[in-house]
Amino acid sequence: MAQIKTFKDLKVWQKAHQLVLLIYNTTQLLPSTEKFGLVSQIRRAAVSVASNIVEGFRRKSVKDSLHFYNIADGSLEELKYQLLLIRDLNFITNEEYGEAFGLAEEVSKMLYFWRKSQQNNTT
Repeated sequence: MAQIKTFKDLKVWQKAHQLVLLIYNTTQLLPSTEKFGLVSQIRRAAVSVASNIVEGFRRKSVKDSLHFYNIADGSLEELKYQLLLIRDLNFITNEEYGEAFGLAEEVSKMLYFWRKSQQNNTT
């Protein structure tokens, strides 16, 4: 098993980073009237997921780390709703929604198992 030295070694962060890139590409297609509304919110939520994984990784105590991983999880749920909203507003297709939501679900599962592994390290 490879040793984790930096946040970039975390598979969950790598997947979250892919999600951020996908969200940025997807939101480029939204109407310009949403630039300071939904586009900004969706992008912030996606970046928050990856950023909080990074911050949690750098914390010195497991309790502090878990706090940031929980924030990442909350941002991920927020993002899932925002994806649903832009699909229902017909800003993205069902296919685009499916791709982004599927990736968000994958990150969610990975984040769940990462958090559990960190909790198990303390017991």
